[in-house]
Amino acid sequence: MTQVGVIMGSDSDWPVMKAAADALAEFDVPYEVSVVSAHRTPQRMIDYARSAAGRGLRCIIAGAGGAAHLPGMVASTTVLPVIGVPVPLKYLDGMDSLLSIVQMPAGIPVATMAVGGARNAGLLAVRILAAADPALQDRVAAFQADLERMVLDKDAALQKAL
Repeated sequence: MTQVGVIMGSDSDWPVMKAAADALAEFDVPYEVSVVSAHRTPQRMIDYARSAAGRGLRCIIAGAGGAAHLPGMVASTTVLPVIGVPVPLKYLDGMDSLLSIVQMPAGIPVATMAVGGARNAGLLAVRILAAADPALQDRVAAFQADLERMVLDKDAALQKAL
Protein backbone atom coordinates (compact mmCIF):
# COMPACT_ATOMS: atom_id res chain seq x y z
CA MET A 1 0.00 0.00 0.00
CA THR A 2 1.29 3.45 -0.92
CA GLN A 3 2.45 5.30 2.21
CA VAL A 4 3.88 8.61 0.96
CA GLY A 5 2.61 11.07 -1.60
CA VAL A 6 5.22 13.09 -3.47
CA ILE A 7 3.49 16.01 -5.13
CA MET A 8 4.68 19.08 -6.97
CA GLY A 9 3.14 22.09 -8.59
CA SER A 10 4.59 21.38 -12.03
CA ASP A 11 6.38 18.61 -13.87
CA SER A 12 9.33 20.99 -14.12
CA ASP A 13 9.82 20.41 -10.36
CA TRP A 14 10.51 16.69 -10.91
CA PRO A 15 14.31 17.01 -11.32
CA VAL A 16 14.41 18.34 -7.73
CA MET A 17 11.65 16.18 -6.28
CA LYS A 18 13.03 12.94 -7.73
CA ALA A 19 15.54 12.93 -4.87
CA ALA A 20 12.66 12.43 -2.41
CA ALA A 21 11.36 9.50 -4.43
CA ASP A 22 14.86 8.03 -4.61
CA ALA A 23 15.27 8.25 -0.82
CA LEU A 24 11.91 6.54 -0.28
CA ALA A 25 12.87 3.81 -2.76
CA GLU A 26 16.16 3.19 -0.91
CA PHE A 27 14.08 2.17 2.12
CA ASP A 28 11.46 0.31 0.05
CA VAL A 29 8.76 2.76 1.13
CA PRO A 30 5.87 2.68 -1.35
CA TYR A 31 5.08 6.11 -2.76
CA GLU A 32 3.12 7.85 -5.47
CA VAL A 33 4.05 10.88 -7.55
CA SER A 34 1.60 13.47 -8.88
CA VAL A 35 1.50 16.97 -10.29
CA VAL A 36 -0.98 18.90 -8.15
CA SER A 37 -0.99 22.65 -8.68
CA ALA A 38 -2.36 24.88 -5.93
CA HIS A 39 -3.11 27.61 -8.47
CA ARG A 40 -3.98 25.81 -11.72
CA THR A 41 -5.81 22.79 -10.26
CA PRO A 42 -7.07 23.94 -6.85
CA GLN A 43 -9.93 21.44 -6.68
CA ARG A 44 -7.56 18.58 -7.56
CA MET A 45 -5.26 19.76 -4.76
CA ILE A 46 -8.10 19.86 -2.23
CA ASP A 47 -9.39 16.45 -3.33
CA TYR A 48 -5.89 14.96 -3.16
CA ALA A 49 -5.21 16.32 0.32
CA ARG A 50 -8.60 15.41 1.77
CA SER A 51 -8.52 11.86 0.37
CA ALA A 52 -4.87 11.10 1.21
CA ALA A 53 -5.37 9.55 4.66
CA GLY A 54 -8.33 7.50 3.48
CA ARG A 55 -6.22 6.14 0.63
CA GLY A 56 -3.62 4.93 3.12
CA LEU A 57 -1.03 7.67 2.82
CA ARG A 58 0.81 8.46 6.06
CA CYS A 59 2.75 11.54 4.92
CA ILE A 60 2.85 14.00 2.01
CA ILE A 61 5.94 15.62 0.54
CA ALA A 62 4.99 18.76 -1.39
CA GLY A 63 7.46 20.64 -3.57
CA ALA A 64 6.79 24.07 -4.96
CA GLY A 65 8.61 27.06 -6.37
CA GLY A 66 7.82 30.74 -6.60
CA ALA A 67 4.80 31.61 -4.46
CA ALA A 68 5.00 28.01 -3.19
CA HIS A 69 1.50 27.74 -1.79
CA LEU A 70 1.13 24.00 -2.40
CA PRO A 71 2.64 22.67 0.89
CA GLY A 72 0.66 25.06 3.08
CA MET A 73 -2.61 24.59 1.25
CA VAL A 74 -2.22 20.82 1.40
CA ALA A 75 -1.42 21.06 5.13
CA SER A 76 -4.59 23.10 5.63
CA THR A 77 -6.76 20.39 4.08
CA THR A 78 -5.24 17.13 5.38
CA VAL A 79 -4.67 15.55 8.79
CA LEU A 80 -1.36 14.07 7.65
CA PRO A 81 2.13 15.46 8.21
CA VAL A 82 3.25 17.61 5.29
CA ILE A 83 6.88 18.14 4.38
CA GLY A 84 7.52 21.17 2.19
CA VAL A 85 10.37 21.40 -0.30
CA PRO A 86 11.19 24.85 -1.67
CA VAL A 87 12.07 24.35 -5.34
CA PRO A 88 14.70 26.75 -6.67
CA LEU A 89 13.66 28.69 -9.75
CA LYS A 90 15.49 30.99 -12.14
CA TYR A 91 14.94 34.07 -10.00
CA LEU A 92 15.76 34.40 -6.30
CA ASP A 93 17.26 30.87 -6.18
CA GLY A 94 14.33 29.49 -4.18
CA MET A 95 14.50 32.01 -1.34
CA ASP A 96 10.99 33.19 -2.20
CA SER A 97 9.76 29.59 -2.00
CA LEU A 98 11.57 28.97 1.28
CA LEU A 99 10.09 32.02 2.94
CA SER A 100 6.61 31.19 1.66
CA ILE A 101 6.70 27.61 2.97
CA VAL A 102 8.39 28.29 6.30
CA GLN A 103 6.06 31.16 7.34
CA MET A 104 2.89 29.18 7.97
CA PRO A 105 0.18 30.51 10.28
CA ALA A 106 -0.31 28.94 13.70
CA GLY A 107 -2.16 25.65 13.46
CA ILE A 108 -1.03 24.78 9.93
CA PRO A 109 2.40 23.15 10.37
CA VAL A 110 4.64 22.31 7.43
CA ALA A 111 8.02 20.70 8.07
CA THR A 112 10.14 22.81 5.75
CA MET A 113 13.34 21.53 4.16
CA ALA A 114 16.23 23.52 2.74
CA VAL A 115 15.90 24.93 -0.77
CA GLY A 116 16.10 21.92 -3.06
CA GLY A 117 16.20 19.60 -0.03
CA ALA A 118 14.03 16.86 -1.47
CA ARG A 119 16.36 14.05 -0.37
CA ASN A 120 16.05 15.12 3.26
CA ALA A 121 12.28 15.33 2.76
CA GLY A 122 12.27 11.70 1.69
CA LEU A 123 14.46 10.74 4.64
CA LEU A 124 12.21 12.62 7.06
CA ALA A 125 9.18 10.79 5.66
CA VAL A 126 11.03 7.50 6.26
CA ARG A 127 11.67 8.51 9.88
CA ILE A 128 8.02 9.49 10.36
CA LEU A 129 6.99 6.03 9.18
CA ALA A 130 9.74 4.37 11.22
CA ALA A 131 8.20 5.73 14.44
CA ALA A 132 5.59 2.97 14.14
CA ASP A 133 7.67 0.34 12.29
CA PRO A 134 10.51 -1.36 14.22
CA ALA A 135 11.95 -2.99 11.08
CA LEU A 136 12.16 0.39 9.37
CA GLN A 137 13.73 1.84 12.53
CA ASP A 138 16.48 -0.76 12.21
CA ARG A 139 17.09 0.23 8.59
CA VAL A 140 17.27 3.91 9.54
CA ALA A 141 19.77 3.06 12.30
CA ALA A 142 21.89 1.12 9.79
CA PHE A 143 21.74 4.08 7.39
CA GLN A 144 22.94 6.41 10.15
CA ALA A 145 25.76 4.01 11.03
CA ASP A 146 26.80 3.98 7.35
CA LEU A 147 26.91 7.79 7.36
CA GLU A 148 29.11 7.76 10.46
CA ARG A 149 31.41 5.17 8.93
CA MET A 150 31.70 7.22 5.74
CA VAL A 151 32.71 10.36 7.65
CA LEU A 152 35.25 8.47 9.75
CA ASP A 153 36.75 6.88 6.62
CA LYS A 154 37.04 10.30 4.98
CA ASP A 155 38.69 11.72 8.08
CA ALA A 156 41.16 8.83 8.18
CA ALA A 157 42.02 9.39 4.50
CA LEU A 158 42.50 13.12 5.13
CA GLN A 159 44.72 12.49 8.15
CA LYS A 160 46.82 10.05 6.12
CA ALA A 161 47.22 12.62 3.31
CA LEU A 162 48.41 15.37 5.66
